Amino acid sequence: MGNENTDEKKNKTILNFIESIIEENLKNGKNDASVHTRFPPEPNGYLHIGHAKSICLNFGIAQKYKGKTNLRFDDTNPVKEDVEYVDAIKEDIQWLGFQWHSEHYASDYFEQLYQWAIQLIKEGKAYVDDLTQEEISKNRGVPTSPGIESPYRNRSVEENLDLFQRMRKGEFPDGSRVLRAKIDMASPNMHMRDPIMYRILHASHHRTANAWCIYPMYDYAHGQSDAIEGITHSICTLEFEVHRPLYDWFCENLKIHHPQQIEFARLNINYTVMSKRKLLQLVQEKHVMGWDDPRMPTICGLRRRGYTPESIRNFAETIGVAKRENVIDISLLEFCVREDLNKKALRTMAVLEPLKLIIDNYPSNKEEYLTAVNNPENPTDGVRSIPFSRELWIERSDFMEDAPKDFFRLTPGREVRLKYAYIIKCENVEKDDKGNVVAVHCTYDPETRSGMPQSNRKVKSTIHWLSAKHAKTAEVRLFDRLFNVPEPDDCCEGKTFIDNLNPNSLQIVTAFIEPEFINTNTLSNYQFERIGYFCIDKDSTSDKPVFNRTVALKDMWTKKQILA
Repeated sequence: MGNENTDEKKNKTILNFIESIIEENLKNGKNDASVHTRFPPEPNGYLHIGHAKSICLNFGIAQKYKGKTNLRFDDTNPVKEDVEYVDAIKEDIQWLGFQWHSEHYASDYFEQLYQWAIQLIKEGKAYVDDLTQEEISKNRGVPTSPGIESPYRNRSVEENLDLFQRMRKGEFPDGSRVLRAKIDMASPNMHMRDPIMYRILHASHHRTANAWCIYPMYDYAHGQSDAIEGITHSICTLEFEVHRPLYDWFCENLKIHHPQQIEFARLNINYTVMSKRKLLQLVQEKHVMGWDDPRMPTICGLRRRGYTPESIRNFAETIGVAKRENVIDISLLEFCVREDLNKKALRTMAVLEPLKLIIDNYPSNKEEYLTAVNNPENPTDGVRSIPFSRELWIERSDFMEDAPKDFFRLTPGREVRLKYAYIIKCENVEKDDKGNVVAVHCTYDPETRSGMPQSNRKVKSTIHWLSAKHAKTAEVRLFDRLFNVPEPDDCCEGKTFIDNLNPNSLQIVTAFIEPEFINTNTLSNYQFERIGYFCIDKDSTSDKPVFNRTVALKDMWTKKQILA
C-alpha cells in the first residue's frame, strides 16, 4: 500500500498556481466546468518575448484543459494602432504553433460598451466631467489621503445623459470632457478614484473608420469584452493586480458574466528592453534595422535570428509561472535554442576569418571528395561530400606561431586533424613585409584519412577547413547582445537606455562556405561546425547567401564578462 502511495506521488503532475486555481474551479463545476482564455494584445507594435510567454500560457492552459482561447485585439486607441500590427501579431501566434478559437476586436463591442455606459449613468454610477486631464490627476491625490471630488460629480442623470450623447455625436473637441465612473474618491486604490471610462478622440479607427469619436479606456473595455466572450479565466500580468477591483466593479455593477482575473509575473530578461515605446524608439532612430532586427526581443526578430518555435515554447515552460517579478538571464533563452538546434540543424563547415593553409606534399592536381555527416544527432539526415585539395582555408584563430602550452591547435611542429580528412603537421609559415602570417605550410599523412585504419592515431586537436579552390563566399552577420549592461534602463543621471547600446552588437564578415551550399530558404537552420548556429536571412539570394548567427556553440558572453 505504501509503495502505491509513493508511485502516486511520483506520477502526480506538479501544478503551477494558475493550474491549481483552474483545477479547483473545475472540481467545483464553476463555469460549467469549462476553460475559456484569451490573448488580448493592443495592435500598436510588434509582439516580443514577454508576449510569447503570455501566449504560451493562455493557449497552453486552454489546450491542457480541453478549452478554448480567443484572440482579441484591444483596439481602443486609434492614434497608435494599425492593421500592420494586427497582421504581424497573427503571424507570430501561428508561428509559435497556436491557433485561436475565434478572432475578436474590442471595437466589435463599441455599441454594447456605449449602452452599458448609458446604463451606469442612469443608475447614478457614471458622470461627465469637464475637468482637464491634469486637474483630474491632481484631484485624485495620493493613496494615503482622500482625493478631491470633481465639481461636476453630482450632475443630474439627465444632464449626464445629454452630455454623453453629445460627446458621441462629436459636438465637443478632444480633451474637453470625459466620462468617469462614480466609485470612491477616498479609496486607497487610486484606480478606484472615479476612473475615466471614455475620452473624446476625433481620429479614424483602422476598423470603424470615423463612426466613433469617443473611445473606451482599457480598464472599462477589457473586463466587459471578456464578459461578452464568455471568458472564464482572464490571465494577465502582475501590474494589473491593482486593476482587479475595478475589473470586478464593472462586472458586478453591470450584472454581467464575471470572469476571474488571475495575475502572474511578467517576463523580464537582462541585456534587453521590452517596453514597446523603447522598442519603437530603437526602430525610429535607426539603432536597429527594423522591428525584425535579429537583435530585437520581438518574436519576428527572434524568428529572423534563427530561433525556433519549439525553443521559445520550451523557454516559456522552463521559466514557469510565478507570482513575483524576477529577471531571467538571457543565457537560459540561448540554452533553449542550442538544445533544439543541436537536434535539428544540419552541419556544415564555414571559415569566418580565413588563413591560407598549403599542404606541400599533397599533389597540386589532385582533388578528392570526403564524406561528412549532416547531423550526428539524426542519422536520417544522411551524409554529404566535401571537396579536398592542396590549398585550404582554416580559421586564423586555429593557428598561433608562438603558442602557449595550453594551445593545442596548429602551431609550428605540431600535428592536428583536419575534420573528416587527414592529420597534418605544421612545417613553416609565409609572412608579408609587415611580418603578418599569410599562409601556413604543412605536410599530411595520407594513411590517416578518416575511416582508414591509421585514422585512429591520436592528436590533441581537430580543426575545420574548406578547399580554397571550391569554397563559396557568403555574408555572415554576427549578432551579439543589443546592450552592454544587464539592466539597460538603470542609467546614470543625464543618460538614457540608448547610452547602454552595445556598439559591437553587429559585425558583418565575408566568409567562406561549403561549395554545395545552395539552399537559400529563409530561416533554414545550420550549425557551422565548431562555431555556432546560423540561419539563412531573408536578404539571401542564390548569388549571395546571407547568414545570421543565432547563437554561439557555447556561452562566450559570460566568459568574456568574467575575464574583463
